[in-house]
Amino acid sequence: MNYRRLTPSMSLLLVFEAAARHESYTRAAQELSLSQSAVSRQVQTLEQQLGIGLFRREGRTVKLTEAGRRYAAELAAALGRIRAATLQAMSYQSGGGVLRLATLPTFGSKWLLPRLQGFYEEHPGTTVHIHSRIGHIDFNAEEIDAAITVGAGDWPGLTAHRLHNEFLIAIASPEAAQGLKAPGTDWMQTQLLLTVASNQNGWAQWFSHYGLDHRAMKAGPSFELTSHLVQAVRAGIGVGLVPRALVDDELAHAQLVEICEPIESERSYYLVYPPRNETLPTLQAFGRWLARQAGR
Repeated sequence: MNYRRLTPSMSLLLVFEAAARHESYTRAAQELSLSQSAVSRQVQTLEQQLGIGLFRREGRTVKLTEAGRRYAAELAAALGRIRAATLQAMSYQSGGGVLRLATLPTFGSKWLLPRLQGFYEEHPGTTVHIHSRIGHIDFNAEEIDAAITVGAGDWPGLTAHRLHNEFLIAIASPEAAQGLKAPGTDWMQTQLLLTVASNQNGWAQWFSHYGLDHRAMKAGPSFELTSHLVQAVRAGIGVGLVPRALVDDELAHAQLVEICEPIESERSYYLVYPPRNETLPTLQAFGRWLARQAGR
């Protein structure tokens, strides 16, 4: 076997990876600052070297073949490991480094960012780039080192460190609760229930916790971002169910009213990352700091 054939040049692999990710020579060319014809030629060179077709033409577009799709998936993982190794080496050399962190948008703005200056004081040579993400993160396709997310702890193929439990609180605007001595469960059964799309079962859990009939639930609008739900509650659209830690400021300034006691969610917050990133100095330092913050 010709080992040279098995190790295409990095330039060919990077062009193919971008073209495969976009399934577009045009978008790959824009990303790599190349011409579309240059991308096409390099993909053809790679196909000739491998002896297989990686793309097929469909009109004016290109689509991955099955062989191309499998090759792209393996290649994305390999390139991810190369990038992580390079970042790790750079971190050791500089004594600091960079951490590319994905986090839930509202958690990032309400919980993480107000505390992050403390991390910089402990690690002045480190930079944390914050990326907002909701839902699944493909660590092979995205240049992300780690993520803070919420769930039941089931992330196959990833290392997951539990940070703290999620406690859910029912909230209303002061105007909606005006005149009520202590808005409780009976009052809640008359209100429009706003939800966050990522936690559609939250209200069912809340009603079960307080022994209420689920048939009394009045389903209202759903929001992708917790911050949007909070604004909708403040505007008087309905009542919301949110993590207690994300509305501390609003409760302290009487912008929201707490309804009943918080309940412990079925979910927790986690720091997750691919096992290949475990030895990144920046991730190790951030993980230790984050665990201390969560413990407080």
